[in-house]
Amino acid sequence: MTDRPGHLQSSPGGLRVLHRLFGLMRHERRWMAAGAAMAMLSTLSGIGLLAVSGHFITSMALVGAGGAAINYYTPAALIRLLAILRTGGRYVERLITHEATLRVLARLRVWLFGRLVPLAPAGLGGLRSAELFSRLRVDVDALEHAYLGVLIPLLVAMAVALLILVTTMFYLPALGLLLVLPLGLAGALLPWWTLRRAQRPGAAMVIHAEAMRSLATDGLRGRAELALYGAEFAHAEMLAAVAGRQQQAQRRVDSLQALGSAGVMLCAQLAVVCTLALGLPALRDGALAPPALTMLVLLAVAAFEAVAPLPDAWAQLGATLTSARRVFALADTPPPVIEPQAPSPTTRDNTLTIRQLRLRYAPDDAWALDGIDLDLPQGRRLALVGPSGAGKSSLVGALTRLYPYEGSITLGGTSLKDWHGDEVRSRIAVVEQQPYLFDASLRDNLRLARPEASDEQLNAVLAQAQLDGYVASLPHGLDTWVGENGIRVSGGEARRIAIARALLADAPILLLDEPTEGLDAGTAARLYQALAIAMRGRSVLLITHRLGGLSTLVDHVATMEQGRIVACVTTEVDPDRV
Repeated sequence: MTDRPGHLQSSPGGLRVLHRLFGLMRHERRWMAAGAAMAMLSTLSGIGLLAVSGHFITSMALVGAGGAAINYYTPAALIRLLAILRTGGRYVERLITHEATLRVLARLRVWLFGRLVPLAPAGLGGLRSAELFSRLRVDVDALEHAYLGVLIPLLVAMAVALLILVTTMFYLPALGLLLVLPLGLAGALLPWWTLRRAQRPGAAMVIHAEAMRSLATDGLRGRAELALYGAEFAHAEMLAAVAGRQQQAQRRVDSLQALGSAGVMLCAQLAVVCTLALGLPALRDGALAPPALTMLVLLAVAAFEAVAPLPDAWAQLGATLTSARRVFALADTPPPVIEPQAPSPTTRDNTLTIRQLRLRYAPDDAWALDGIDLDLPQGRRLALVGPSGAGKSSLVGALTRLYPYEGSITLGGTSLKDWHGDEVRSRIAVVEQQPYLFDASLRDNLRLARPEASDEQLNAVLAQAQLDGYVASLPHGLDTWVGENGIRVSGGEARRIAIARALLADAPILLLDEPTEGLDAGTAARLYQALAIAMRGRSVLLITHRLGGLSTLVDHVATMEQGRIVACVTTEVDPDRV
């Protein structure tokens, strides 16, 4: 499947997509059924109110003209009841349908997120953050139209049309049969026509809207670079061009909706003409009473009021189906790292052995790792140095089972592919080069590693990460809000918070990717000394560009170039010579 509008014909059929979508909604079927029932009740109450009122007013007019008496208490009470049911039913319908919709969207979003977790990060490398956000939020939100805009109007229109046809046939059988034609035209043919015509522009609306979000995100994130190179105007032109295409597609859908609505109105007028054409002769022949004719005319109009939303709803269905296909395409992506079926091995040995390890991020990419041989026995502390792009961070991704690889990695003598990813990552704590901090308190960010940790344990790891003085100077201490992605702390502080979080995890293996970046030499030296004490008896793999002070933490230094280990020495050798 592709997201280009011109290739949507190869996508799964709309009925199959809707069937799968409603299958995912089955857990909320009671709420959905209750919402549909209330929609039918309020609509039928409105139609009944219109019909009974017309019948009653006509009867009163005839009685007044003839001077006869009539029991007006019963129809007056019925009119009040139908008015109450219509108003109250419409209110309750809104409450129930929106509750059902919110429940469905929440369940769909959780379901999709559960499908995304096994894909991250290797299976999501081809999607930018704005694209991923569009799938997870915007596309999922668009799926509400399948329930609110398609299912409920369709059920209501079918129920109303059937009831009105039966009622009409009871009074005038020929009229009931004749009304099937305009009702079928407005309720089936016009929606099908708008769906066929609006499928491509509806899909284009989704694609272009996502492109607009991506361009807007790129413009905000790269605003400084765009200004530096004088590319702001060019970027704005690209955004305007995409917005123009999106608006063109929107106008096409709007015009189809207008044509569909006009077609329904024309069919309604045709139904009124048919009703009068058959009803007036019946009235003249005495086969039909005047109030009944008035009621039948109003019923004919009311039937098309129930059918009227269908062309509009089905014109929007193309965009909804496109969003559903995009969601399902992402959810059906096979995970690049296959989890084993058997439980993970049970061993206390945490020795890592790497043989002929190769890794690349796409089939056509160059090898990021090309034949790595490396040993990290339990308790060894190894520094991995080398230029940017040498493959050091790629090695971390392979060791934590985040990316598929070729060759052999064993943990405790057992192939890493026999371990579940969560089990591997529970034994290997990682501090990334750009660690992520959530928009929460310092305490909450640390407790991600151990939710039950006490404040004393948090303060202990903060001291090991050389952050005790910094936290003590904060007015709110551990309750200090760090902001989205740690925006309220410096880069060095964010990195040390991540180190403290890794130490709190108490894993037997610690992988540090540039832990002293942004720190002065004195703080880096004290951090290495504290880590050497904290990691006694445990394994450390330190990735760094800064060679000074390594002897306090590591006992071996390996040099990496172009995805290979080219040298490995002990720290008794001057690191500057490596």
